[in-house]
Amino acid sequence: MASRPKILIDCDPGHDDAVAILFAHRHLDLVGVTTVHGNNTLANTTLNALRVLALGAIAVPVAAGAAVPLVQDANPPAALHGSSGLDGASLPAPVAAPLALHGAEFIIEMASKHRGALVLAVLGPQTNVALALRREPRLKDWLAEITIMGGSTALGNITPVAEFNIHCDPEAAAIVFESGVPIRMVGYNVTRTTGFDGHDIARLRASGRGVARTMADLLDFYLHKQRQAFALELAPMHDVCAIVPYVAPQLIDYAHTSVSVELAGTHTRGQTVCDLRNVQAAAALHLRGLAPANARVALAARARPLIDLVIDTLLTYP
Repeated sequence: MASRPKILIDCDPGHDDAVAILFAHRHLDLVGVTTVHGNNTLANTTLNALRVLALGAIAVPVAAGAAVPLVQDANPPAALHGSSGLDGASLPAPVAAPLALHGAEFIIEMASKHRGALVLAVLGPQTNVALALRREPRLKDWLAEITIMGGSTALGNITPVAEFNIHCDPEAAAIVFESGVPIRMVGYNVTRTTGFDGHDIARLRASGRGVARTMADLLDFYLHKQRQAFALELAPMHDVCAIVPYVAPQLIDYAHTSVSVELAGTHTRGQTVCDLRNVQAAAALHLRGLAPANARVALAARARPLIDLVIDTLLTYP
């Protein structure tokens, strides 16, 4: 039997982060979790990560990372996730403490230990990853791939064109996209319409399983907030979409293209500019903004089978 891919999750839990952690643990070799500012304060995102791990009886190390972006001020907490960053259910207390090691250093340590074999899943602002790349230039050769939930090929959520994770630290995102590490990006254009509806949440609750019932309560809260903010009738599972390709690659379609992060635009700061023009060599001399492909960008997902896979996975927990 082939070994399961090794994955390190860098995140800011977050309802969808919680689902991604539980999903990754069941299907992949989860070697650790690092936390970052984003959906809430670093203290809360770290506490939330520890509580999700306790909920799933998952014993992996956690390292807290950056509390603020590289350059700009931190965004206020994301109201969609509530005051704690993970409102809607009572979660168990942590069973372990974070490592006495910065998240960026832990990323470097794990990448060095698993050279060429480690996937880094970045599910929040990319500050930790940018710091790690600055501190250890060899990191770009040690990582097998970075899979990012962030950005968009179309509309944004925090602004009309910028997705939340990128907008929280555009300078860090620019460093990551320019790093030379192989990158997969699944953005808001795909994840907005890939999520749990009321029937899915009812299925989790009706299972009678403790973890599934807790997740149903969390996702019910998140669905209510999505209705309020965007009139959506589903709770988008943004972050798990960055994990799914290592489990069921047929569920998301990608295009290999160039991605750059807008840093200076008055109305477009934090936008991911994805070149989907399908430029042919004969026309290249007449067009502007051409750049080498640096990422595989998600264009479409088979949302129903993807969500069914995630539900089936959550139902495997006691």
